[in-house]
Amino acid sequence: MTAIIEPENDSVATPPSILSYVNDLANLCSLAGLLSAVLAIYFAILGNFPAAMIGLVWAVFFDWSDGNIARRMKGRTDKQRLFGGQMDSLIDIVSFGVCPAVVLLSYGDFSPWFLPGAFMIVAAGVLRLSYFNVYGLVDKTTFNGLAIDNNGIFLVLFFAFSSLISDSAFSVLLYILVVTLAALNVAPIKTPKLSGGIWYYVIVSYTLIATLFYAWQLQM
Repeated sequence: MTAIIEPENDSVATPPSILSYVNDLANLCSLAGLLSAVLAIYFAILGNFPAAMIGLVWAVFFDWSDGNIARRMKGRTDKQRLFGGQMDSLIDIVSFGVCPAVVLLSYGDFSPWFLPGAFMIVAAGVLRLSYFNVYGLVDKTTFNGLAIDNNGIFLVLFFAFSSLISDSAFSVLLYILVVTLAALNVAPIKTPKLSGGIWYYVIVSYTLIATLFYAWQLQM
């Protein structure tokens, strides 16, 4: 009797579509943060820095929120978690690397003298997040280097004092701040992870206060 040989099944499971990952509350929150950052970049280019700071502080808020949402969601697969983590890193580059660079360039009237500082903050963000994606946290509550979302937090706070300083002096101080943040992003220092617990309510309060403050500035 001739044996019947079944053909091998070489088919590979078809991966889900790209847009299927939009149907995820944590990813939607991340995309809301990206929209906030894009608006911040838009208003920074126009020279409307109060509006840019509102966009930037909401980018911080959504960045803190997406992780909290993801941790509370049940039934997420490993692929969904991996996809969300990669997307979060890419959005962080836009929000806290590219956006601060554009703010610096715009405040400096796009002078070529401001290009090195703009490059440094973007490059530091790319290096930091690439390192983090490979090595992760030092432990459950500690980062290696300053977390990149702090770039947005410090910029929003710094611009609150812009009306108290001359434009020329403020541009110099802004340059120093951006370069300092870039250095801290990649520095071999340990910094605490503050995105959970009571610190989340601190960032919610910070977002609301900053939004009201800069909205008031827009009315002046």
